[in-house]
Amino acid sequence: MKKQHKHNPLTKLILKQMFKNKKIGLDKSKDLSDYVIAKGYYNFKVMAKQRFRDIAFIIAGILCAAFGLESFLIPNNFVDGGATGISLLIAGETKIPLYIILTVINIPFMIMGSKIIGRSFAIKTSFAIVGLSLAVAFVHFPHVTNEKVLVALFGGFFLGAGIGLSVRGGSVLDGTEVLAIYLSRKLGLKITDIIILLNIVIFSVAAYFLTIDAALYSMITYLSASKTLDFVIEGIEEYTGVTIVSAYSEEIRRMIIDDMGKGVTVYVGKRGFGKDHIDVDIIYTIITRLELNKLNSELERIDPNAFVTTSSVKDTRGGVVKKRPLGDH
Repeated sequence: MKKQHKHNPLTKLILKQMFKNKKIGLDKSKDLSDYVIAKGYYNFKVMAKQRFRDIAFIIAGILCAAFGLESFLIPNNFVDGGATGISLLIAGETKIPLYIILTVINIPFMIMGSKIIGRSFAIKTSFAIVGLSLAVAFVHFPHVTNEKVLVALFGGFFLGAGIGLSVRGGSVLDGTEVLAIYLSRKLGLKITDIIILLNIVIFSVAAYFLTIDAALYSMITYLSASKTLDFVIEGIEEYTGVTIVSAYSEEIRRMIIDDMGKGVTVYVGKRGFGKDHIDVDIIYTIITRLELNKLNSELERIDPNAFVTTSSVKDTRGGVVKKRPLGDH
């Protein structure tokens, strides 16, 4: 006699998560084995842990960036690069509150992020940007110093650390990088070149509306923020090459292609450790640093013991790096 599983609301939620990409309904899930149910609980636990970690990173990033803005940059009329710098410029020249401008400026980037990177990234980024706006509006940090060099260095440090922590959580606090990724795909330029060009325009406008000194100090702020950002996310460049060795290589390959829309190269190799040299498929793919968080989450779900190495990739040309329909491959 088959053992029937009566699913409570939590079990139904877990099973829904298990079969969201499979043609299996909850009515048929009654016949599933205890092993499959247990695997569903494990996957749900991994997902919940990842979500909690992402939210913690994003909240820490919000508070860190808000501290840099309120304690250093805003009182001294300094700006940064990107959408945050544009928001600071507009807020300084108008009577519109900064928290409103931060949200409005980044709305197009949230929509763009949903189309380029994915819905989950867009939701997290929306949460991060709205959270930063609310923190600037309602959480008041003390003014630390008026020393311009210290303001430039530490204002950039805390702002960069906040952005870096949000990236670790799978989001961004400044949508300029999303725009740079989009333009690089359309124009064939390097992401770093586009970001530099955008910031040259921003600092030129800052020099016109503020002063040359303020613009120069703001450039120091930007450099400090950029270096801190790279440090916080462990030196991950715009593109990251990922090599994966796993017994579940086929499942991982399908996940990268179907769920992430990325190209994959498969090498046929052999395990060199031990006496038995077993054949194994080695997967290599290239993703942006904004997608690394999602890839790690999926790998933890599929094979926590997978051997994974990452390396910085300066730029790419050709291949399937960007998302596109599988019918176009």
